[in-house]
Amino acid sequence: MNATDLPADIAQAATTEDLLSAVRAIAQGPLAQRAQAIDEGAYPEDLLKQLAAAGAMSAHIDRPGQPGSYMATIAAMAEAGKVCGATAFMMWCQSVCALYMDASGNPALKGERLTAHLSGAGLGGTGLSNPMKSFAQIEKFLLKATPTEGGYLVNGTLPWVSNLAGNHYFGAIASVVSDSGPAGQEVMFMLRCDAPGVTLKGCPKFSGMEGTGTYAVQCKDLFIGADDTVADPARPFIRNIRAAFVMLQCGIAAGIIQGAIDSMWAVEDQLGHVNQYLDDRPDQLQAELDDLLARVTVLAQTPYDSSNEFFLDVLNARVDGGELCLRAANSALMHQGARGYLMHSAVQRRVREAQFVAIVTPAIKHLRKEIAALCAEDMPA
Repeated sequence: MNATDLPADIAQAATTEDLLSAVRAIAQGPLAQRAQAIDEGAYPEDLLKQLAAAGAMSAHIDRPGQPGSYMATIAAMAEAGKVCGATAFMMWCQSVCALYMDASGNPALKGERLTAHLSGAGLGGTGLSNPMKSFAQIEKFLLKATPTEGGYLVNGTLPWVSNLAGNHYFGAIASVVSDSGPAGQEVMFMLRCDAPGVTLKGCPKFSGMEGTGTYAVQCKDLFIGADDTVADPARPFIRNIRAAFVMLQCGIAAGIIQGAIDSMWAVEDQLGHVNQYLDDRPDQLQAELDDLLARVTVLAQTPYDSSNEFFLDVLNARVDGGELCLRAANSALMHQGARGYLMHSAVQRRVREAQFVAIVTPAIKHLRKEIAALCAEDMPA
């Protein structure tokens, strides 16, 4: 008997456990050996392809006879994130790129290109940091699309997009510039890094997570046709996938939090007699993480709910994950003491990974702004 012969809920659990076992083997083996190098700038393309081949970044996508599970993808991300937060972040990039392609309804994106992406033969990212901030009136759109015969010409520069290399691709949104078109319209598309008119430029050195394949992307008269179009107009599409986009990031936070908790227990025998006086002890943090994951598990069952009420629950879970990430990483450093302050300590690296979770789009301040706006909409006049 195999998983397809079992009742749906049991079959899903069996499939997820097989997935997590495969991810765990990669995470505890080659990924653990290279986590420091990734933090310092080594892009782990081969490991990402191994994780993709195991199904770690595609479990949320429906397949024939196999419904997708967002919680499986989140759990796989967390399993890797316990060892390397940068890799968990790149897994999120790959996962949401799959979401864009699958939800597009475009046969040119859902066919062989999506199949290659899900298998890891193709790798991609998400260039929605600027658009998400633009939709929230935090920034202005940096890419402009001018209508032309058969599509658009795109110009502008995105300052940093992750999980990229010369033959990779990512989802992007440009503001449409047209005298005759509707005001405020945007188009979403897959931007191929090797397309004519696209230039990748190195970013300033970050304090960590340097191996995430992050570049500035410059577009000069980049042609976008029907085969690369995800949504036109883009806003209705974004409303439909926004909760899934944000929810998947909980996997990054969960992995870093669990890694921090594990590092506290690692020194309990030696330092528990004095660590007992610290705030945010590992058992307390574990209880909070378990509660958060229970909430996310419920949310993950309806990832495409586009209601404001559901999105508010997702935003709150994401805020709680980011804040718990900061607390857990800082507490792990306090628990480990001087050994955790060494430059090559996983504990010290995890502090910087947690800070990244707090500032990556949507950052905690961005999330709180969205939460306030949604709450204001629901208040009686």
